[in-house]
Amino acid sequence: MPKRFPFVSVSSYGAGWPANRRIAIVASVVAVLLALAGIVALLTGGGNGHQTPDASAPAPAGSPSSSEAAPKPSSGSGSVPKPPQIAEPVAYAKAAAQMLWSYDTRDTSRDQQLAGMRAWMSKETKYADWASVSGQVPDPLLWSRMADQNQHATATVTEGHYPGAFKQALAEDPSAITKAYVYVVTVNGKQQIAWKKSGGGAEERAVTLAVQCRPSHDCRLAAIAPSVTQ
Repeated sequence: MPKRFPFVSVSSYGAGWPANRRIAIVASVVAVLLALAGIVALLTGGGNGHQTPDASAPAPAGSPSSSEAAPKPSSGSGSVPKPPQIAEPVAYAKAAAQMLWSYDTRDTSRDQQLAGMRAWMSKETKYADWASVSGQVPDPLLWSRMADQNQHATATVTEGHYPGAFKQALAEDPSAITKAYVYVVTVNGKQQIAWKKSGGGAEERAVTLAVQCRPSHDCRLAAIAPSVTQ
C-alpha cells in the first residue's frame, strides 16, 4: 500500500518534537500572536495531548526545518486555491483548513504547494509563523513517492468555532485583540484521500488556526496554533 500523506493532523502535529521545543512554540505563538497572557497555560496544556497516530498513515520520512526558505515565486501554486476575500475570522479559518487538507501531487509540485500555502499567510512577519504551516508539507522524497502514486486529497469542513479558552480570555480583556487582531479558530472536517488503482480512504480532521483579521482588511492565516478543543 502506498504511503499516505499525513497532512495537518492535529493529533500527530509536533508529536515527535522534544518537549522543550513544543513548549517554546506554544509560548511564542500564543503570547506573541494573541498577547493574551492568561491563555498561555490553557493552550500549553491542550497542545501536549496527542492521540495515537493512524497506523495506516505513517509519518513523513522527514520534515522541513523551521527555517525553510520561502517557495520560489515563479513556481506557481498548482492546484492550491488562492486565498478568498473574507473578513470574518471563522469563515476564513474554515476556508484555510479546507485548503490545508487538500492537495494533488498529480499536477502540483512540492514547491508549488508551498507557494500556494504561502499566499494565504499574513504579510506581518511579526505575527506570521510560516514554520508552523510549511512544516505540514512532507519532505521532497516523500512528496515524490506520493506523486508516483498519483496521491491526492479533497476536504470538507463541517464546522468552525472560537475555542472556549480564547473566548474567555477575550472576554476578560477585550482590548487585547486590537494589538494584532489575531483570532483563534478550531475547525473540524473530513479529508478524502485517493491514489492509484482505486485506493483511498477518509479521515476525520481537526485543526486550530490563528487568523489575522484587521478592520477593513481581508483575513490572513497567521499560524497553526496549539490544539484547543473546548
